[in-house]
Order: sequence, then C-alpha cells, then structure tokens
Amino acid sequence: MIKQLMAGIALAAAALCGPALAQGYPTKPVTIVVPFAPGGAADIMARQLAERLNKRLGQPVIVENKPGAGTMIASEHVAKAAPDGHTVLLAASSLGIAPALYSKVNYDPIKDFTPISQVASVVHVLEVHPSVPAKNVAELVAWIKANPGKVNYGSVGAGTSTHLESELFNTMAGVKMTHVPYKGSAPALMDLVGGSLQVMFDAWASSGPFVKDGRTRLLAVTTAQRSKILPDVPTVAESGLPGYEAMPWLGFVAPAGTPAAAVTRFHAELAEVLKEPEVQERFRSMGLDIIGNTPEQFAEFIRKDIVKWAKVVKDSGARAD
Repeated sequence: MIKQLMAGIALAAAALCGPALAQGYPTKPVTIVVPFAPGGAADIMARQLAERLNKRLGQPVIVENKPGAGTMIASEHVAKAAPDGHTVLLAASSLGIAPALYSKVNYDPIKDFTPISQVASVVHVLEVHPSVPAKNVAELVAWIKANPGKVNYGSVGAGTSTHLESELFNTMAGVKMTHVPYKGSAPALMDLVGGSLQVMFDAWASSGPFVKDGRTRLLAVTTAQRSKILPDVPTVAESGLPGYEAMPWLGFVAPAGTPAAAVTRFHAELAEVLKEPEVQERFRSMGLDIIGNTPEQFAEFIRKDIVKWAKVVKDSGARAD
C-alpha cells in the first residue's frame, strides 16, 4: 500500500514538473542552429535575432552553423535534440523539400518538429539576359516556345529553391529550358551576364546589383503578391503565368514534443523583435519580407509547401542525389 502511494506521488510530481519547467523557460542558453555557412543572409538574420532575443529571454542565445547536405545535417541534429526549447532550427524551404529530392532523409519534416514561426520570405526574382527580347513573363514564355532547345537557365545548385522554381515554371508554362546548376549565385550570375545563360531565378539580395546596373533585366517576383521590397515589380502570376507562386522561406522550428509554454514564450518574444524598426530595415536590405505568423499558421504553411514541392519534383523528375 505504501509502495503504491509513493508511486502515485512520484507520478503526480512528474506530471507537474514538465509544465513547471516549461513555464520557467528558458533555464539555460538557447542555441539557434543555422543550416548554412556563416556570412549568408540566413546567418546574418539569425545573429540579428539572437542578439535581441538574448535580452528578451534573459539567457544567452547562441548561433551554431551546421551547413551541408542540402540543410539535412542541421535538420537531423535538431530533430534529435532534447525537446525542451533550448535548441531550435532556423529552417529553410529545403526542410520539406529534401524528402522528395533525396533517397535518404533521416527526419520527418512534420512528425519530428514543432513549428514556432515563419520569420520571413526570401524575395526571389525572375531575370533574363538583356539580349532576350521579352519584357514580361508572357513574352518570355512565347520566346522560349519559339526557341526550343536553345534556352538555358542557371540555378544555385541541384535541389535548391532556384532549381525547383525554374522547374515549376517549365511545367506550368509548358516549356523546356535546360538546367545548368552552379555552386552559388555568383558563378551563375557571371554566366547570365556573359550570355551563356538566358534565364535565372535568384534571390534579390544577390541579383539586385546586376539588375540595377543593367547587366540583367528584371521581369517579375516569384511570390503570390507583390513584394514590399519591390512594390513596382509584377509577380510571375500577374505578368503572364497565372497561378505561379514560389516563396522561399526561413522560420524557426523546435524538436517535436517541445512544451507548448516554451514555444509560446519563444514565439511571443520573437514577434516583438520583428516589430523593431531597425530589424525591419535590416531585413529589407537583405531582400527579406517579414512574415512573423503563429505556430499554427506556420504548421499549415509547411504542410502545404511539402505537398506543392513534392509534386514539382515528381512532375519534373528532379533529383539531388
């Protein structure tokens, strides 16, 4: 009887302990794992946020870079981390794209993570070499169809968002541009400027200088609505390819099973940071549109994003291994 009573007390204590710890979150340093090398837009964004979250959470917030394998190294690391809110991933679109592209992925983008917030969308644009006569997307589609087998597009690598955006364009427009993958924007842009590529989807942050000095021509942004950063630039959908939408994103997720109180606290403090004018201006300068949605909204967005890109991969036959 006494043993049963003690066991009951122990179970009750354990049940109370979890919420109590969660309510006191964070109790130690918080690590933001970034799936890219230092110096890029995602890394800079993470460090900007970490500096401010550090003050608001009352604990050190550390940025740890774990690049490689199409962001799968970092994603797997966080999926296996203790689900206490002290390790979070600055996830990218590739979190949900990877399972469709790679034959072996050691995590489930839905089951192994708890969404916190989609921080920002990365402004991507469609641009062409100045010799291409098209001034809008409708004219570009017509020109590609009139030049079968002669149009090359560059991407920042097989399996990246710029690759899949182009394949989505191919599928929806009923055209077939030839894919030429590169290791990053810089070498691809050099070939676009040089004329060996005719078309490219890329981040505005890297392509902006080339557009501004006339070395490439900007046709559209890839998002469903016009970007706040480029309000005068039409979307792909409104300028000739209705229904087209591609929104590369960055957002925070935690390991599955992270206490709701920890998720709520992190989300609440993040939301306040994203309202700061200095943060908003810094993000705009990097070609990022702030989103800052709720965990529930982010979860729904991820589910739809996975389905969308899995179909693009299947329809195009794209693979990354």
